[in-house]
Amino acid sequence: MKITNAEFTISAVSSKQYPNDLLPEIALAGRSNVGKSSFINKLIQRKSLARTSSKPGKTQTLNYYKINNQFYFVDVPGYGYAQVSKKEREKWGQMMEEYFQTRDTLRAVILITDIRHEPTRDDVQMYDYLKYFSLDVIVIATKADKIPKGKKEQYVKRTRKILQMEQTDTIIAFSAQTGEGKDAAWGAIRHYLS
Repeated sequence: MKITNAEFTISAVSSKQYPNDLLPEIALAGRSNVGKSSFINKLIQRKSLARTSSKPGKTQTLNYYKINNQFYFVDVPGYGYAQVSKKEREKWGQMMEEYFQTRDTLRAVILITDIRHEPTRDDVQMYDYLKYFSLDVIVIATKADKIPKGKKEQYVKRTRKILQMEQTDTIIAFSAQTGEGKDAAWGAIRHYLS
């Protein structure tokens, strides 16, 4: 996909702040610091539209990025980060639940995992949570450049098995460093935008 325009639009904490232009939305979920911002930046060929941070737990709102004036990437707060108070986590939980439950323009959710490691309990919980709301999920197994080429299929299978992924959901090995999986990711996203 050729990106001609990409802009950060709004940080929302409730439905009152969601954009109301009815454009389709693709949400991004994943553990804190798993590489959601790097994924967005690689996909749209920008260095820093989505802010990357070395400090986990930085995203605390639903961050909307408008792409080509055709759809939004919506970055949701990362999970599994211990330094956040229980009260803060509950607030995020309510914010995300409202979004996942009520957003009609949400077409699919990209769940970002680290291919080098087995999906965590939090990853499994997040996948189950998204399926509970009957959402389509694209799993992006990032950091694919860090594993031996010959073992990629094995790692992908392991992720699919541990998440107990539905056959209809896609999993893509991806690297923000090399761009591997970028075209496949766009292909999967495009499927939900048409």
